Amino acid sequence: MPIELKKPLVIFDLETTGINVSKDRIIDIYLIKAYPDGKEENLYKRLNPSVPIPNETSEIHGIYDRDVVGCPTFAEVASELNVFIGDADFAGFNSNRFDFPLLVEEFYRTGIDFDTVKRKFVDAQRIFHVKEPRNLAAAYRFYCDETLENAHSAEADTKATWEIIKAQVDKYSDLPSTVDALHSFSGQNDLVDLAGRIRRNKQGEPAFAFGKHKGKTVGQVFKQEPSYFEWMMKGDFPENTKRVITRLMLNLKTGK
Repeated sequence: MPIELKKPLVIFDLETTGINVSKDRIIDIYLIKAYPDGKEENLYKRLNPSVPIPNETSEIHGIYDRDVVGCPTFAEVASELNVFIGDADFAGFNSNRFDFPLLVEEFYRTGIDFDTVKRKFVDAQRIFHVKEPRNLAAAYRFYCDETLENAHSAEADTKATWEIIKAQVDKYSDLPSTVDALHSFSGQNDLVDLAGRIRRNKQGEPAFAFGKHKGKTVGQVFKQEPSYFEWMMKGDFPENTKRVITRLMLNLKTGK
């Protein structure tokens, strides 16, 4: 069955300088914007990350420092990307854990307060791991019966991801076809911040998912140990996580 879109869905993939959401930068970004009427638009950008690309990373995706000379920075294309994306929902492969959080961090650095609350997120890897635990190339072979050429190319990976999602919805009769339901199936509902440091517990309350306070609610910890908030704000946490705990602290102080 076809995927039901109530609004545009952006399928995307990144090639980056590394896997640290807080510190690493985007080198390649390829986006497919799918509309409810079936129309699709593509956008590709090769970017200068403004930091050296580690050789071990270049050996994976084939992009070296010499390949980004003269390319625009993310800040120079941020407005164009923001306009292209609009209010679209998102889809990708491992995008919930890495690609989307890193993209949001890049927007934050440019001063664009990119919305993360009103969007839905479909992660083909999450669906794949639940149904058929393997990787992107295997998923493409399994669902599309084709070999993924040029793996670790943002364009090839993005196109493969879109084909996989459509094939997954078509293959599994019990898999929902709406973006809202696929968002829930992708395991995004319990996340409070994009990095998964704070998740909703069984009672729906924001609780820490890491460290010495794992399992405790954020409200409980910040009331009993206010210095923990300051420690997180000064620590090596993604900007999105810091914005989330700032909002939660403000809600705590105002009684909301």
